Amino acid sequence: MKHYLLSVYQPGGTPPPPEVLARIMADLDVLNQDMKEAGAWVFGAGLNAPDTATVLRAQGDEVLVTDGPFAQSEEYLGGFTIVKAADLDAALEWGSRLSRVTTLPIEVRPFAHEVED
Repeated sequence: MKHYLLSVYQPGGTPPPPEVLARIMADLDVLNQDMKEAGAWVFGAGLNAPDTATVLRAQGDEVLVTDGPFAQSEEYLGGFTIVKAADLDAALEWGSRLSRVTTLPIEVRPFAHEVED
């Protein structure tokens, strides 16, 4: 089985109201459990906002450290899930379910090389 990264992109700004977010998180818990029961779930997590990021850039023998995101954007990587799937179609199905649950765009991308579990 191949591994796929399901990247969750969310808009900047105000998060949804608590009652909406609570429903999304409950639905996400169900989806994660479905993935686990199917043997597809490897790992997943939400990320803090981009302003909490630190960027490291090698320049010669030195490494420059800067606060803030690598790129400015209207949307940012808000979380991710790694799944095992037989093929791209199966990974896209998980990504579709994740998009419906989160109401956010999901990018599905295969890993370049197989990884060990």
